[in-house]
Amino acid sequence: MTFDPHVFLRDCWQKRPLLIRGLFPALANPLEPDELAGLACEEGVEARIIRHAGAELVTEHGPFAEDRFGTLGPEPWTLLVNAVDHHVPDVSALIDTFRFIPNWRIDDVMVSYATDHGGVGPHFDQYDVFLIQGLGRRLWQVGEVCDETTALLPNPDLRLLANFKPVQEWVLEPGDVLYVPPGIAHNGVAVGDDCMTYSVGFRAPSQDELLAGWAEHLVDESASDRRYADPALALQANPGEISAESIDDLHAMVTEKLLDRQAFARWFGQYSSAPKNPEIDWSPDVAITAAALRKLVSEPASVLRNPASRFSFVRESPVRRTPVRARRFDD
Repeated sequence: MTFDPHVFLRDCWQKRPLLIRGLFPALANPLEPDELAGLACEEGVEARIIRHAGAELVTEHGPFAEDRFGTLGPEPWTLLVNAVDHHVPDVSALIDTFRFIPNWRIDDVMVSYATDHGGVGPHFDQYDVFLIQGLGRRLWQVGEVCDETTALLPNPDLRLLANFKPVQEWVLEPGDVLYVPPGIAHNGVAVGDDCMTYSVGFRAPSQDELLAGWAEHLVDESASDRRYADPALALQANPGEISAESIDDLHAMVTEKLLDRQAFARWFGQYSSAPKNPEIDWSPDVAITAAALRKLVSEPASVLRNPASRFSFVRESPVRRTPVRARRFDD
């Protein structure tokens, strides 16, 4: 089928799942299983192994010893590695197909490897995801819409659904893609060994996250010594009462900064373009000199951005009737 981003955004985005057969018709699996296992052994890489232990799913967190994968036994298991796009350019290139979604919404590409019947169990996520089949085959089932009231199994590491009832299912071949909106129950099970899936996830900040981050930024940046004042204070019938007028004035002191849209836009640009893993040093092993850089840009050359970098911009409001300028944010 021909994939039309306009139709997809109108009919499917955050509305319903969509199976897209052959979206990557000539997909060459961009990462070998052994390379993924090698990443899972490195410090600073977020990785998990989810293995079947009878009827239970048990989670182990990396980094892992190199010999761990040879001792997992015959029970089904899955290896999950987050932010693989930051480490492997060919995995990062998968995101380009989905650039019709704004850059600031992109989170990362998680890669999973599973043995036959391996999976992470039926669950739901709070973000949009495109599930790209890269190697082998996987059965995907989707169910009903879930929320905070949906019953979960008592598992300390996994938010598994207690009552999963699939309403649709498909077996994905290499190059096929399944889009799953937030809150939709889904379950993926490897059909055969050497099953690799690339999950392109899109973040959606929660109201609490925005409030906490914005308020913390305001406090950190504030140099104001302004205090509450009530020069028109009048006698009250009861000194224990906090008057409505006082509450209005105090509330205004707080909200006038919270409601500064331009300042919020600037902060959110910085917040949304901050590296996913700021603790990792992504600088090259050998720094380039100014002379070498001048020589490079004086000749035809390809410039590649670090996959860990995030780029976005916010247009300044045109209400002042001045030419629109763009501010750029990056890490």
